[in-house]
Amino acid sequence: MTDYLAEAEALFEYTQRLRRDFHKHPELGFQEYRTAGIVASELNDLGLEVSTGIAETGVVALLEGGKPGPTVLMRFDMDALPIHETTGAEYASVNDGVMHACGHDAHTSIGLTVAKLLHAHRDELAGTAKLVFQPAEEGGGGAERMVKEGVLDNPRPDLSLALHVWNDKPYGWIGVTDGPAMSAAEVFEIEVAGRGAHAAQPQVSRDPVIAAAQIVSSLQTIVSRNVNPLDAAVLTVTQVHAGDAFNVIPMKAVIGGTIRTYRAETRALILERLHEVAEGIAAALGCTAVVTLRGVTPVVSNHPEIAGRVQDVVRRVLPGENLDVEERTMGSEDMGFMMEDIPGCYFFVGSANGELGLDAPHHHPDFDIDERTLPRAAGLMASAAAEFLS
Repeated sequence: MTDYLAEAEALFEYTQRLRRDFHKHPELGFQEYRTAGIVASELNDLGLEVSTGIAETGVVALLEGGKPGPTVLMRFDMDALPIHETTGAEYASVNDGVMHACGHDAHTSIGLTVAKLLHAHRDELAGTAKLVFQPAEEGGGGAERMVKEGVLDNPRPDLSLALHVWNDKPYGWIGVTDGPAMSAAEVFEIEVAGRGAHAAQPQVSRDPVIAAAQIVSSLQTIVSRNVNPLDAAVLTVTQVHAGDAFNVIPMKAVIGGTIRTYRAETRALILERLHEVAEGIAAALGCTAVVTLRGVTPVVSNHPEIAGRVQDVVRRVLPGENLDVEERTMGSEDMGFMMEDIPGCYFFVGSANGELGLDAPHHHPDFDIDERTLPRAAGLMASAAAEFLS
């Protein structure tokens, strides 16, 4: 049996060089032209069938095995975030205000390493590896757009795999759960309209600021008093905007935030109560409330059988390591758009190292990873793909 982990370790310098180059030259969603160009070039050098320009900057490569079999899609995201980097690393971003603060630089280099590993053993594989390098995961809708542009066709995958380096956990930890792994997410906005007035004459107003304050406070009761305590849900208010002057009661106030759920029934309950709370409180205070919703991602839910086989791969490749089969997060991931149609497994690879100061959380200006995670993640992904292509 091929030892993909050992081969990934042998390719460490290759993976690290790519990761540091991507980290130094980060690009925002749908602007990953340099990154996509490098990805396409590396894949073309392997002689793979490469398609570019999918969802603007997405790249897809097909790696045909020596025998017929299933098609396994592997997704790797490429985009960075609008964050000013403060790591001080020698490979820190040279694009001011843009940073790989979530690990997508690692994912892209891991994906290219997986391509090398599987290509070296393509004659042993039964089926097709479909390597998808995706733009705009960070709220830009990259996966949804790739799906609309046919990434799940020609050939249609039988199953899907994806991973995330995970600074919430230390190097040496692996998380593979069955069922929901990352939540569905949507954004809400509540516009509270009232009647403006001079601040010295509040009696002639219908104050939307007071109504908004009451709504924000009462929204906190939806999860705590309406959702089953054994169910998972988050409703977080992150924005409140009202007024432009200290002596004017404004005409409106705007509340914004996010909702995270695993179950469709829980989502429906929260949305129903969101409308009832906002509209009811606004009416009681002489105002009106209009709720607007925008879906961000579906839930990322791992197929039990596929997740079980990936867990077996981890036990075989990394015996005795810390395999966590319960890890879930209320964070979201647009891989959910691909996994809605294609059953799969999304797993996490611990990447933090507190002793080296490499433990800043995701989306933090000091974010960086223990690079020993790179070959570990590449070896695991290649081994998992080979599990289904054997």
